[in-house]
Amino acid sequence: MAQNAYRRAARRTILLPALVLLWMPFARGQYDTDSLWSVWADGSRTVDARVEALDLFARHRYGRTDPDSVLICAQLMHDLAVSRGAPAHQGKALALRASGHLGKGEADPAIVLLDSAIALFEAAGTEQDVMRALNAEGRAHAMRGDLARATEGLTRALKIAEAQNDSSMTARILGNIGAMYHERGDLDHAMDYYQRRLVMAEALDQKDILGEVICNMAIIQYERGENEMALANYARALALSREIGHHGLTANTLHNMATVYQSQGRLPQALELFEQELALGIEIGDEACESSGRTAVAETQFLMGEPGKALTNAQKSLELAEKNGDIMLIRDAAQVLFKVRKAMGNGSEALRMHELYIAMRDSVKSEENQAAMLTQKFQYDYEKKEALLLVEQEKKDAVAAETIRRKNVQRNAFIGGFGLMILLAGVFFTQRNRIGREKARSEELLLNILPEEVADELKEKGHADAKHFDTATILFTDFKGFTQLSEQVSPAELVEELNTCFKAFDGIMGKHRIEKIKTIGDAYMAAGGLPDPMHGSPAEVVRAALEMQEFMAAYKAQREAEGRLFFQMRVGIHTGPVIAGIVGVKKFQYDIWGDTVNTASRMESSGEVGQVNISEATYALVKDEATFTFTPRGKVQAKGKGEMEMYFVTPA
Repeated sequence: MAQNAYRRAARRTILLPALVLLWMPFARGQYDTDSLWSVWADGSRTVDARVEALDLFARHRYGRTDPDSVLICAQLMHDLAVSRGAPAHQGKALALRASGHLGKGEADPAIVLLDSAIALFEAAGTEQDVMRALNAEGRAHAMRGDLARATEGLTRALKIAEAQNDSSMTARILGNIGAMYHERGDLDHAMDYYQRRLVMAEALDQKDILGEVICNMAIIQYERGENEMALANYARALALSREIGHHGLTANTLHNMATVYQSQGRLPQALELFEQELALGIEIGDEACESSGRTAVAETQFLMGEPGKALTNAQKSLELAEKNGDIMLIRDAAQVLFKVRKAMGNGSEALRMHELYIAMRDSVKSEENQAAMLTQKFQYDYEKKEALLLVEQEKKDAVAAETIRRKNVQRNAFIGGFGLMILLAGVFFTQRNRIGREKARSEELLLNILPEEVADELKEKGHADAKHFDTATILFTDFKGFTQLSEQVSPAELVEELNTCFKAFDGIMGKHRIEKIKTIGDAYMAAGGLPDPMHGSPAEVVRAALEMQEFMAAYKAQREAEGRLFFQMRVGIHTGPVIAGIVGVKKFQYDIWGDTVNTASRMESSGEVGQVNISEATYALVKDEATFTFTPRGKVQAKGKGEMEMYFVTPA
């Protein structure tokens, strides 16, 4: 049951940013809903102001709890928009109505409404509204099991968000795409999207999004067996959810965190957290949360040898679940009651609970099977439609060509030849689709190896020319005592620790638009100012280095608290001319050369643990930055370079 409870809670957590934050353009607690209603009710206000106020009112007051009230508000908004002849506002009313249907789990009417809303938004030229509607529609398709269309809609929404530099919506959509991969079982891609969302949420200080994505990352870590990392992230998500009063996230995090403890046999800790979940459910009047909490508490009490207490909580959980008709909660409560009744020697009640459990389990499986079949059907229909469109176009082209070349061929011969052509076209397009998919995969891999500009040049010319850059800022990192540490841990643990750090560094580089060059053992190398000189200024590279040291300090504290070994890091930065290009013909990579690279390496080796050490050349370019504080080190001996002026830089 513990695993089932975890799965249920985990799924709620994953879907939370998708289904609740589809459209919400406001931060939690930012609006007074009574004031919003006053604006809506004031007929002297502009239509724009009234529609915006009602939209925010409905989503903020009822979005999480009362979808029927959302539908009523949507109708009011629609009536006003129609009476004033405002198509874009009609689109907002349709989108709000779709949100209400999604809240009720009704994906089909939501998709129809969102299609109409998107058409109205596109006609009005309101890209922001198109983007939000596409995001919502993507999740609606996912609810139906149509993952192909869901991915298509979310990807289109992401492109609009990125084109408009809308960091907030970009972060939300990244989370939704991550959830899509998570639902498919593709944990690596899911974690990549969550990492990107995490970096953006931290930069924007969006604590609700930050808490949700950290919780989702913890779910993946638990699924991978990385229990301690999962617990650390759950603890962070829990602190954030409580800080902002996000009750749903708090309940889910408590449940999932307790489940990890339970799986480790740490029952007192698990019981304490399950009881907190139960208390929260009672406090906020969420009967589903209360039922889930009572079942989890009951099972933990049973495992701790307290069947009497377990019986009371499990029975109350079953009553709540049956009252609300939640078959998953009924199933879980019945399973615990079966165990408790059996242990207490009440065979007839145990049998009745077992039969109820089996019935509910089969109902859940039936729903899951239907969803799986629906997914397969949509995927088949999508591919079939795509193939038919391609064949139809090819057919038109072939008919024209055949008419010119064989004007005098008899009709029956033409039909026979044409039928053969369709058959061959079907084979051709099957192959072309396969080749297209392989090409897309190759493109993705190429861009993961090379900068986009270099990859484009390589594809166009068959080679990429080396280029000289007058000003590039090179960053080097190295872990102190790596060799000694590697002798004290297993190879698997060593690689895992390096991967944790380098993934975090990759996210920081992406945030500051700095080009990662390569890793060499435990060293990490990156460069700003190339291949696009407008990206990765010296100041951005310094900021990135400071964030890297902040990450390492936080990770060190976590590892120390767990009684585990940890890395400490030096960072060095130097600015100057370099040559950049591709080396080799097999397993090629983008690399940089020049004395600037060697000097940056010396800045790292001449630095100190926990510090960011910069050269005089870099200092001259960033010294006027108000966000930095500099500590002159004077002339420091650098291997192979003699004495060089160096500076430690810290946040102001």
